[in-house]
Amino acid sequence: MLAAIFFAALVAVGSTQSTDNKFPDGFFMGCATASYQIEGAWNEDGKGENIWDHMFHEHPEYGTNGDNGDVACDSYHKYKEDVQMLKALNVDVYRFSISWPRILPTGDVDIINQPGIDYYNNLINELLDNGIEPMVTMYHWDLPQALQYIGGWTNGLMADYFVEYARVLFDNFGDRVKWWITFNEPEAFVRGYANEGWAPSQPAPGIGDYLAAHTLLKAHGRVYRLYDQQYRAAQNGSVGITLNIQGSEPLTNSTEDIEAAERYQQFEAGLYAHPIFSQEGDYPAVMRERVDANSEEEGRPRSRLPSFTQEEVEYIRGSADFFGLNHYRTYYVVNGANATSPSRAHDSGTTAVSSGFYSWGFRNLLNWIVNEYPGYRIIVTENGIGNTGGLNDTDRIQYYTDYLTALLQAVNIDGVPVIGYTAWSLMDNLEWTSGFTKKFGLYEVDFNSPNRTRTPKDSATFMADIFLSKQVPELS
Repeated sequence: MLAAIFFAALVAVGSTQSTDNKFPDGFFMGCATASYQIEGAWNEDGKGENIWDHMFHEHPEYGTNGDNGDVACDSYHKYKEDVQMLKALNVDVYRFSISWPRILPTGDVDIINQPGIDYYNNLINELLDNGIEPMVTMYHWDLPQALQYIGGWTNGLMADYFVEYARVLFDNFGDRVKWWITFNEPEAFVRGYANEGWAPSQPAPGIGDYLAAHTLLKAHGRVYRLYDQQYRAAQNGSVGITLNIQGSEPLTNSTEDIEAAERYQQFEAGLYAHPIFSQEGDYPAVMRERVDANSEEEGRPRSRLPSFTQEEVEYIRGSADFFGLNHYRTYYVVNGANATSPSRAHDSGTTAVSSGFYSWGFRNLLNWIVNEYPGYRIIVTENGIGNTGGLNDTDRIQYYTDYLTALLQAVNIDGVPVIGYTAWSLMDNLEWTSGFTKKFGLYEVDFNSPNRTRTPKDSATFMADIFLSKQVPELS
C-alpha cells in the first residue's frame, strides 16, 4: 500500500507536533460481540440451525477441543448481566449482531420467529434503558443452514433473501437502532467457500469465494438502497459495512515488494471496499486484470471473478454512510505467491511472510483508507488482542494503550475522520475454530461453569477509565 512512504511522512509530522491524548467531542466508544460467539441457545425458542451449528455438529474435529457455540457465553439468557457489564465499562455504544436463523429459522420470511424478535427487542430496550446506544450487525457469519442447502452466498438469489431479512430488522428494530452494519468481515466469511473446516466448509478456492463476494456486495447495495428509499426519512439512521483490513507493509524497500504490498491490500480490502467506497466503483482494476488473465491462461471460457452490470456498479457505488473497520495486526508482504492455483492468493501474486502488533501500522492503514476512499466517516468496529487467559492481562492493556494512541494520532494529527471505536470484545467467547482457547474479552468467562460466570479483568478497569474520560494515558 505504499505504506513505507506514508509512515515516513507520518513520522515527520509527528516529530514536529505533540499528540493530544483526548478524543474529540462526540467521539463514541464501546465494545463488540457476535451472536454465534456469545448467545448459545442454539436450538431454543424456534431458532433455526446455522452453518456453524451444522459444521461443528457434523465435524467437531474442525473446532478446538470439540468446542462449539451451543451454549457459548449463554447470553441468550444472561443479556441483562451483559448490559450491566457494559454499564460498568462506561460505554456509549454496544455493537452486537443479530442471528438470522433466530429471526427467520428457514432464512425466508415464510416463518418469522417471534421469540427471536422478542429477544432482540428486550436486549435493545435494556441497552437504551441503561443509556447505551445499540449498533447492530445484520450478518456476522451465521447463515441459516437452510439457505446453505441452496448454495449459500455463491447463489446470487441470496441477495434477495438478505434484502427481505433486512426489511424484517428495519420494521422491528429500526425505530430504536440508528447504526446498522450489513456485513461483518466479508473477507473472513467467504473463506468458507474456499477452505475446508471454515463454515460452510465448501473448498472451491478462487471460484467460490469470488462468487460469494459478488453476491454479498449486491446484497449490501440493495439493503442500503432499501433503507434509503423506504426507512431513512422516518428512522433517521445510518447504514454501513465492516471490513477487516490488516496493515500491509513491504518486507523490503524494493519496488517489487512495495507494489506487492499495495496489490495485497487491493485483493484483501479493495475487493470489498472499491465497489462501495471508490469514486469509480466496481472491482479494483488490478484484480480485474489479473484474475481475467489467469482464468484465460487456465483455459476457462469466463473469468473466475464475476462482472457487475453498469446498473449494479452504480447502485453499489456510494452505498454506505460510514466505513466500518476491524483491525488487529500488520503483515509484511513480499512479491510472489506461495499458493496453489486457482486461489485468490495466487491471483494476487503476493505472500504475507510475517505479522506483528505494530500500532504504527494501524495509523498507516487509517491514512491509506482516507486517501483511497475519501469522504467517508470511519468507525473502528473491532480492535483487540487474544491471549490464553488470566485476569492480570497486562498484554491487553499495553495493546490498547499503543493502538488507541495511534488512533488518536491519526485523528488529532493526521485529520482522519474516525468518529467511534468498539473494542473486541466485551467478554471471552467462542473464537470460531479456536474454540474457547483464545481469549479476547475484557471480562473473563468461566466456560466450565454452568453459570458461565463473568469476572472483570484488569483491562476492564483500564478501558472503563478510557471510555469515561475519552482520554488515553500518555505513553511512558
